[in-house]
Amino acid sequence: MDIVPAKKAPSQATKPPEVSIITANYNCEAFVAATINSVLNQTFTNWELIIVDDCSSDNSVHIIEKYCSEDERIIFMRNDYNSGPAATRNKAIKASSGRFIAFLDSDDLWAENKLELQVQKMKDEGLSLTYTEYYKIDEEGRIISEKISRPSKVSYKKMLRSNFIPCLTAMYDTNYLGKVYMPDILMRQDYGLWLEILKKVDYAFAINEPLAYYRIRTRSSISSNKYRSALFHWKILREIEHISLPLSLAYFVSYAILGYIKFRK
Repeated sequence: MDIVPAKKAPSQATKPPEVSIITANYNCEAFVAATINSVLNQTFTNWELIIVDDCSSDNSVHIIEKYCSEDERIIFMRNDYNSGPAATRNKAIKASSGRFIAFLDSDDLWAENKLELQVQKMKDEGLSLTYTEYYKIDEEGRIISEKISRPSKVSYKKMLRSNFIPCLTAMYDTNYLGKVYMPDILMRQDYGLWLEILKKVDYAFAINEPLAYYRIRTRSSISSNKYRSALFHWKILREIEHISLPLSLAYFVSYAILGYIKFRK
């Protein structure tokens, strides 16, 4: 896909934001401008973008500061020490003032109508947690997958089998849920957050349109990532959710089978 430069939007200074976008940044100088532009280009303009930098050593901080100077809806914060993705995102959630909380990492992108469609559906149908379909893109922003479909709805029990909600597609409503935070673990923090929310509501619901672009990067091996993801999936089942050993084994087998099917596609 083409990376479109940002459009100028009217000032929102007198209007409180309706959506708070949570972005964690760590050494993403090659991608963060495109990420911010995909927010600036949203057809829905009543948002705040809270970017928290986790002690980057590259030029991404200067890029973000430039955008902050040009648009007051962008709020930039920095960690005093490297804290990891969960603590970094939680810092932004704590600082947020919007009714809706959405997530966009500093190397991913959104379709221009993502916020508009998602906010409208959640308001119209009184939904607490929603997610969308998406595409995978490479480091140059080219689409490298078919549309990644999602189940039309998921419950807590179904989510114990696998994480069906991609972080960059998710949005939750604080009017119904209050602020909900991620467990402070190194991987699959978003998965822990969705499980926490799904203890409070029966279902999360999909918007069956691809409204986000997940960037695949080559910095680490796929096999290593899959092993670590599996490890942290087990950690969440046993240490965060406190699922019994027999049930955890059953859910983990289901997770492995679904992962294998996904890999084979």
